[in-house]
Amino acid sequence: MTHAAERAPAAAGAVLTDLDRHLFNEGNHTQLYEKLGAHPSARGEAPCTRFAVWAPNAAAVSVIGDFNDWDSAAAPLAAQAASGIWSGALPGVGPGARYKYHIASRHRGYRVAKCDPFAFHSEMPPQTASRVWQWSHEWQDDAWMAGRGARQSLTAPMAIYEVHLGSWMRPADEPGRFLTYREVAPRLAAYARDMGFTHVELLPITEHPFYGSWGYQTTGYFAPTS
Repeated sequence: MTHAAERAPAAAGAVLTDLDRHLFNEGNHTQLYEKLGAHPSARGEAPCTRFAVWAPNAAAVSVIGDFNDWDSAAAPLAAQAASGIWSGALPGVGPGARYKYHIASRHRGYRVAKCDPFAFHSEMPPQTASRVWQWSHEWQDDAWMAGRGARQSLTAPMAIYEVHLGSWMRPADEPGRFLTYREVAPRLAAYARDMGFTHVELLPITEHPFYGSWGYQTTGYFAPTS
């Protein structure tokens, strides 16, 4: 059973400003991934996670997960003016927590649980829940980025090698296992260079619920496949 106090909208942790809503409504918010989705934070010294999702035709939206026994009444979000965005903060929820959004439509009483299209981490197939995650990788490719323009000019040579990472190569002693990103990177780079390719196009990029789709049917836009 959910206590009445737990049903209050958790809007205190929302960080969507008037400018955010304005830019979103006109389609010009270029850092929307910093606002929508799940973002671990803190309220005082206590950990919490901020959630925000766009659901313009919803009558109500809540966050469900292991932390509240997937109870759609436990953690309602608050509507952000006329933007169609629902947001709030849940205390005690941190990285690794599985979650989805429970959406109650304004039309015909439709109810559905949806994964987060802005999640930074998702469960591997066939599971489809999103996971709260904290980015920690520090990019060290400044030199490469500085020279990228010259290599991608209209006058530069280009030969693209399209590769599906899951089927391109498997470990010889473990044919049923996928190579990790760190295992495949040097082998793929060496092969592409030896074959004369200048660019590599990867798939799948994001997590997907059905391996047979080769990653074309994704569960989100910002969660790299595990």
